[in-house]
Amino acid sequence: MSENGGGGVALVTGANRGIGKEVARQLAARGYEVLLSARDAAKASAAAEEVQASSGGTVRALTLDVADPDSIAKAAETVKGQGRGLDVLVNNAGVGTDFGVSGTAPDFDAVQKALDTNFFGAYRLTVALLELLRKSPHPRIVNVSSGMGGVAEMGGWSPGYRVSKAAMNAMTRILATELKAEGMLVNSACPGFVKTDMGGPMGAQKPVEEGAEGIVWLATLPDEGPTGGFFRDRRPVAF
Repeated sequence: MSENGGGGVALVTGANRGIGKEVARQLAARGYEVLLSARDAAKASAAAEEVQASSGGTVRALTLDVADPDSIAKAAETVKGQGRGLDVLVNNAGVGTDFGVSGTAPDFDAVQKALDTNFFGAYRLTVALLELLRKSPHPRIVNVSSGMGGVAEMGGWSPGYRVSKAAMNAMTRILATELKAEGMLVNSACPGFVKTDMGGPMGAQKPVEEGAEGIVWLATLPDEGPTGGFFRDRRPVAF
């Protein structure tokens, strides 16, 4: 399978640092016009300028807090109003609110925060942007998940994070099934433990560039590529 070339518009959430920032850089280097989003407008602008300079591409900042439905609605209207369409959505924004917390003694506020960002945020944003994605000749949605959210690999501790990512994977399968006839490919990606602020405390060894590659691969799949899957390093991971 050959990958799709650049030339489209890609939105990457939570992209002012870490994996999201590197995904934005790699997509911009491939010729995509990238909308780099972050909750903080100043951080989004600074990251967009940096990524544009390093990639030689076109990168524009977008203020977006995926945990806030009003912010999602405003950002979606902004993207629609720019008139450039949307070809790729990478739901990367995520939080780890309860790493190491026991499932037998959960912090329910932390569980709710994880769900609000990692699941509800990604789901709401995807639905808000479906109208634009449906107009693309090669629409792609990539949900940045984790093996910690795969039931096949499920263990103990970190219940909020695990459940939120498991819910994201379920959303991937539901949307992939319903949108397949329209040619939209929807997949989940596990980047592994990479050297980022989130991955670092868990003994991360993988460079951020390597972690981002699998996400970019799914974002640029050819039309005959897989949909409804969960992948790590381009290989299927059991749900």
